[in-house]
Amino acid sequence: MITSNGDTYDHTAHVDPLSALRAPDDPECDVYLTGTVFLDIIFTGLASAPVRGTESWARGMGSSPGGIANMATALARLGLRTSLSAAFGDDHYGEYCWDALEHGEGIDLSRSRTVAGWHSPVTVSMAYEGERTMVSHGHEAPPPEGALPECPPRARAAVAALTPGRRDEWIAHAARHGARIFADVGWDDTGRWDLSGLADLEHCEAFLPNAEEAMRYTRTDCPRAAARLLAERVPVAVVTLGAEGAYAVDGATGETAAVPAIAVEALDPTGAGDVFVAGFVTGTLAGWPLADRLAFAGLTAALSVQEFGGSLSAPGWAEVAAWWSYVRACSDQDPAALRRYAFLGELLPAPTRPWPLRRAVPTIGFGRSG
Repeated sequence: MITSNGDTYDHTAHVDPLSALRAPDDPECDVYLTGTVFLDIIFTGLASAPVRGTESWARGMGSSPGGIANMATALARLGLRTSLSAAFGDDHYGEYCWDALEHGEGIDLSRSRTVAGWHSPVTVSMAYEGERTMVSHGHEAPPPEGALPECPPRARAAVAALTPGRRDEWIAHAARHGARIFADVGWDDTGRWDLSGLADLEHCEAFLPNAEEAMRYTRTDCPRAAARLLAERVPVAVVTLGAEGAYAVDGATGETAAVPAIAVEALDPTGAGDVFVAGFVTGTLAGWPLADRLAFAGLTAALSVQEFGGSLSAPGWAEVAAWWSYVRACSDQDPAALRRYAFLGELLPAPTRPWPLRRAVPTIGFGRSG
């Protein structure tokens, strides 16, 4: 990532969470994903929601690749070799997003394409009172012309967004070729909330809805009960509980895990769900226990909401190391809570920057003269 003074800052801190597992015949990437890349423009520091007929001023603003780029960036910053298949416009927004992902984050875009004459989708996000309101605009990319690289590639894992009533053939293809499928789901606009309508759930190793989605799909009024029912349909069910943390059930072993949320001052929750999934995928591929995976996912999500935007706020190992160094030095920390994260000690590099970290906010249009 390029900072405000032109230096390069490496979020990964050269940590490879899968180093002990790598072998010559490994898949070409760790995680594959596909979807729509947006150009996100984020306003923060609003006193309240915008009011019709008035002008609101935000204290902060940032811009970064968004949409599926949030997840791809979060995975790459945690040291996973990430391959993204997406369409990019040939406008300045598209060029910016491509460069930020390929050169800034090291994401493989060999299966992505630039579409002539197609403008990039855009989302404006306004953060206030710990929540956000978003306005988006875009058109579906035209179908590709000619042959594209085989999609998806052979990968250790793939992250999918399930769509009610629809199958995505690439998910079954990835699963047949050995990829472990991690899936989330969006709001069901049909209002049916029919779990059998999530046809690709049969290919998934883990399903990670939020509490409201989980309860609607299972017709329950308790997130934990919903997780237990979902674990009858998928090997691992993880339900995110917002300010109450997360709860997971391993359907094969019956193991459960619950981790409370980390209290932070939230600046912008954009992309926190994507970061949570990325943290859980990382821990799963590394072979960590269920409770450690859940704790790490919650930690990375908590770190992300303290910064602007989705992809921009995704933490890397440097941020995690700085946080761990900071909380261990605080005299008022609960010893039991510290023990919950003790597994980080063997993973993390020595912190190179103090906590809290502040990143530069890239803004399209700045250049260098001369």
